[in-house]
Amino acid sequence: MKVLVPVKRVIDYNVKVRVKSDQTGVDLANVKMSMNPFDEIAVEEAVRLKEAGTAEEIVAISIGPEKAQDQLRQALAMGADRAILIKTDETVEPLGVAKLLKAVVEEESPQLVILGKQAIDDDSNQTGQMLAALLGWSQGTFASEVKIDGDKANVTREIDGGLQTIAINLPAIVTTDLRLNEPRYASLPNIMKAKKKPLDVKEVGDYGVDIAPRLTTVKVTEPPKREAGVKVADVAELVSKLKNEAGVI
Repeated sequence: MKVLVPVKRVIDYNVKVRVKSDQTGVDLANVKMSMNPFDEIAVEEAVRLKEAGTAEEIVAISIGPEKAQDQLRQALAMGADRAILIKTDETVEPLGVAKLLKAVVEEESPQLVILGKQAIDDDSNQTGQMLAALLGWSQGTFASEVKIDGDKANVTREIDGGLQTIAINLPAIVTTDLRLNEPRYASLPNIMKAKKKPLDVKEVGDYGVDIAPRLTTVKVTEPPKREAGVKVADVAELVSKLKNEAGVI
């Protein structure tokens, strides 16, 4: 079984994000970038499937700038076999990403596509669902457990009411949640090997896909600063403030 794992280059989750002075977007200058944490979980799950003998080949793919090679090499160091970079310096919206991934799926013919449920930069949570719709494949979203059983995948999903286990037919799309696994740290020898592995670099134009943006960013602002709390003398004063000042009761 071949597994395709899309990964995205995003601002590292430890970095404090700053808005540009003209409010057109987020300042990316001299900011540490890393693999989207949910995609890192997806890579780990694919590697575990390979270690269990379920998967035979793992192909990592990223759509982004030249520097996205760093994230692909991280995926290679974790255990991916091959990596594809579709190079573009433009911001690609979820629908455009899904269209490009559809073209890659038709080329590579994987039986399973595992990707993060969302990216921590735009929080769209749409790409996996859109890709499943474009391909007409089964999908299991927000997965906290994945088990392959022949031509089916048993996916345990995290929903509002708790956990739901569904059986979906392969080929399928699975999007990962945080509790699916704990991604491994790549060993130094594997990191060195990954640096020497060739990447398959392509251009967006090679696929003839329309990725024109459908959305326009009007303004990006930082959230308002949280006001300091106050101490109250007793419950009566607390209730009074909640009723008369906060207006919540």
